[in-house]
Amino acid sequence: MVTLNRLFGAAVTLCVGALAMPSAKLISGTTSAMLYFSRFGYMNPKVLNPQSGSLLSEETIRNSIMDFQAFAGLNLTGVLDEETLEVMNLPRCGVKDKVGFGTNARRKRYALQGSRWRVKTITYRITKYPRGLLKNDVDREIAAAFQVWEDVTDLQFQRTSSGKVHIEVRFEKGEHGDGDPFDGPGGTLAHAYFPIYGGDAHFDDSEVWTLRSNRGTNLFQVAAHEFGHSLGLSHSDVRSSLMAPFYRGYESSFELDQDDIKGIQALYGKKTTRPTPATQPPTNVAGGDSSSGGGESGGILCRDASIDAIVTLSDKKTYVFKGSQYWELTDKGVAAGYPRSISADWEGLPSNIDAAFTWSNGNTYFFKDDNYWRFNGKTGTSGYPKKISKGFAGVPNNIDAAFVWSGNGKIYFFKDSQYWRFDPTQRPPVRESYPKPVSNWENLPDNIDDALQYSNGYTYFFKDGQYWRFNDRAFRVDTAEPNFPRPAGYWWFGCPASGSQMSAVHKNPVYAPLPSNDNEDDTLDAGGQTPSG
Repeated sequence: MVTLNRLFGAAVTLCVGALAMPSAKLISGTTSAMLYFSRFGYMNPKVLNPQSGSLLSEETIRNSIMDFQAFAGLNLTGVLDEETLEVMNLPRCGVKDKVGFGTNARRKRYALQGSRWRVKTITYRITKYPRGLLKNDVDREIAAAFQVWEDVTDLQFQRTSSGKVHIEVRFEKGEHGDGDPFDGPGGTLAHAYFPIYGGDAHFDDSEVWTLRSNRGTNLFQVAAHEFGHSLGLSHSDVRSSLMAPFYRGYESSFELDQDDIKGIQALYGKKTTRPTPATQPPTNVAGGDSSSGGGESGGILCRDASIDAIVTLSDKKTYVFKGSQYWELTDKGVAAGYPRSISADWEGLPSNIDAAFTWSNGNTYFFKDDNYWRFNGKTGTSGYPKKISKGFAGVPNNIDAAFVWSGNGKIYFFKDSQYWRFDPTQRPPVRESYPKPVSNWENLPDNIDDALQYSNGYTYFFKDGQYWRFNDRAFRVDTAEPNFPRPAGYWWFGCPASGSQMSAVHKNPVYAPLPSNDNEDDTLDAGGQTPSG
């Protein structure tokens, strides 16, 4: 009997035939199909709960069917036709198909879960081997599965027999201590953890694992798929992709699809020529490294991740300001050599600034109290500071945040529970309808510390050491796993995971978030008003 937690939790699992649904019955009608859609992210599970008061309308059913058909590359009929049911009954992975966020879905089909390792050398250990295979054979197949990803990135995978490791590989039966028990032969094959949860991969030892054979379950291909999750990849809607949800069985001439390659390289970069790496394994396996925020460079930010301001300059470098110091951020956390003194590098810029943003002309504007400063790079412009009331008429003093929003290219200022839109091309630059309530920005808190429109098309809001990722296209805070807000220290500054996070890493399986809303309406204001310009 499969529990409701198993039904709707959607851990990252590979399933065969039975799909780990409440029974092994084939999906043949609306009821079983709706359970399928609910489990795999095409329908909100609440609509199937009699106590929720929600009605399962024909439109909801039709939209769910079409959503699945679109993901599976089928004709968009909106009905459970033979072709659709055939695909729904294919052996498949048990995680929801709508995991993480697509990166510009019109051109890039892969999906990223939202977390990655901040080191290039990733260690692993096989702590428990399967019954039916020789240890040396398992070592070789697991190494080959990691090699699939090493071949297209600068990642390196090292098997080690002692000390802490990034990824633990185990073959288990039934309940094995992570709250997601295996269900015997022919059901769940394996499950994995995304990097934020530790990256571990567990395989069901009740299965018949085989090597280079059409019989049983091919260990190499299942492991390569699971390690994709361990590295931060979600499912792809490209059917030839290794990360597609539908299990393909043994392929004698297996190779990664271009979609898989683009996905993993979006997380870790392309393969480059480099010198032979050091053999010393990394000491920090919690997602950081010695040059990131977990070390001396970012110690202040790790003790208290609240910030005054964050801004990306025209040279694409991102800086965080706090008190009298500032830090440069890299893809690993905090750059080496930081923090540095604001007064030493930004002549004329005061400590404890309120907010900052970079305009399209390359100039960066800093705000504090009733003044603002203009810089080009780290060079200040003469004649500043100036009064906010003069240069940004209609904008209040003592603002909390400032940023340029990707939805319309306008400047937004936040203060307390209100925000203002500033358009330098119109007169007056702030319309009479402002200020408006921050609550118009769905699920954002009041009194934020600052905001950043990042290069990936998302806007990030920071408050009290946490951050919210705002989906500019859907116009709401993203629904993802882990939920927002998230700790800025771990995700932005490279700090080690806190005690509570480490507990989650070792105890909780990976659960899929609800699907993102790909609404094209860039509506900013309540009442359906679309920003002009």
